[in-house]
Amino acid sequence: MREEPIVILLAEDDPDHVELIRRSLQHHPVANRLLHVSDGEAALDYLFHRGAYSHEASSPPPQIMLLDLRLPKVDGLDVLRQVKESSLGRLPIIILSTSDATSDVARAYELRANSYLVKPLDYSLFSAMLQSLGLYWLRWNASLR
Repeated sequence: MREEPIVILLAEDDPDHVELIRRSLQHHPVANRLLHVSDGEAALDYLFHRGAYSHEASSPPPQIMLLDLRLPKVDGLDVLRQVKESSLGRLPIIILSTSDATSDVARAYELRANSYLVKPLDYSLFSAMLQSLGLYWLRWNASLR
């Protein structure tokens, strides 16, 4: 029996990063469906089924979220806080950020991020990191689905 694709919500405002993540996950051996929003407000609207995302049938709940910290409208740490304080608190959230600032990493873990990954500037390293991320979170990690 074929499993349903894993729904991944990506909150990322950099179109180049979105494309790299999309390409990496397309070639992953685990079926997945990447849904993208480009700002923190849209991420919250999607997760809490508000506005354009009010119909759950067209906005399926994700099994995992990839979250950039530096987002327009609502920053990633505030998105993380709101989600983890809600009924969606068990949703695995992986921070993907260019920031390696100790304060950002510490704050993300204080707010219950499941992982914090710093985006490498080198394309091949970024791609390799995404492949490892995919293997861990989509294949090896046991989760509630």
